[in-house]
Amino acid sequence: MPRSVIPLFISLAIIAFSTFTTGVNADDHERVMLWPRAVPGEDKLDSEFLAAVAAAEQKNVPDRVFGVTSPSMTVYPAPAERANGAAVLVCPGGGYNVLAWGHEGHDVARWLNSIGVHAFVLTYRVPRRKPDFTLPPLQDAQRAMRLIRARGGEMQIDNKRIGVLGFSAGGNLTVNVGTCYGQQTYEPVDDADQLSCRPDFMVSVYAAYLGTNGDDRAETLNPEFNIHKSTPPAFLVVTQDDKNRGLHSALLFAELTKAGVPAEVHVYTKGGHGYGLRPSHNAVSEWPARCADWMSSIGLLKASVSQRKEGTGTQR
Repeated sequence: MPRSVIPLFISLAIIAFSTFTTGVNADDHERVMLWPRAVPGEDKLDSEFLAAVAAAEQKNVPDRVFGVTSPSMTVYPAPAERANGAAVLVCPGGGYNVLAWGHEGHDVARWLNSIGVHAFVLTYRVPRRKPDFTLPPLQDAQRAMRLIRARGGEMQIDNKRIGVLGFSAGGNLTVNVGTCYGQQTYEPVDDADQLSCRPDFMVSVYAAYLGTNGDDRAETLNPEFNIHKSTPPAFLVVTQDDKNRGLHSALLFAELTKAGVPAEVHVYTKGGHGYGLRPSHNAVSEWPARCADWMSSIGLLKASVSQRKEGTGTQR
């Protein structure tokens, strides 16, 4: 793309991004709809499935989201006095059937804000669509990554420090986003889709479905992950007592190492599954501090030059 076109293109993308805003949620955070018109593939769903989704939507409670046909993301800006220019797309888990939006979404966004990172909590499509139930969430996540980049200038986000963080099924989605960014999963809908959907780093916490054929009982890593030297740096958290997920994260770490991708894996003995940020007597509850250390060590929490000149942002 010619350089003269880029500023106009970015401006149009930002305008398009703001057009999707439907207001704020109950917690006064901006909610951004991902798709300006039709949601990819939703017109192909049968009436029985759509009826089940509509029924599930009525079950929504503060900590869980049960039915999503109109995917969105909720914006959690870091406080101005702490913002360092980094941003993260947060992917709650829930087996690709529900979203644990509270302790794996809202709470995580608050933690990221506390270390100066802008957070965007993804409300991707659930329950599972067939035949490929991982495709709609991947489409939503790729679209969200591009929309975050479209807002880079507006929120003083460094477009080279935008990552993705997910739990359980959201951890699986995180790995998919980090290894499948070269795949065009939907037809472009506006200028924002010309931006990259590649995350600059990924954080996967008790990721599920990393085994062959997405099987947590498998003893081999899913070969469909496209891992190579340009795969983004990764931070992996899991426990040994969480089925074979500890093995799968270790195998993922091995493949990242073979490809020369900077990665760090923390496999704790106990903790099980679904702990999020909850404190406990298990050492795994220290993972947020270790993750912040890792982010700092690779320069993700360092304020940009422009921010330092303006006297904003934090340095660690």
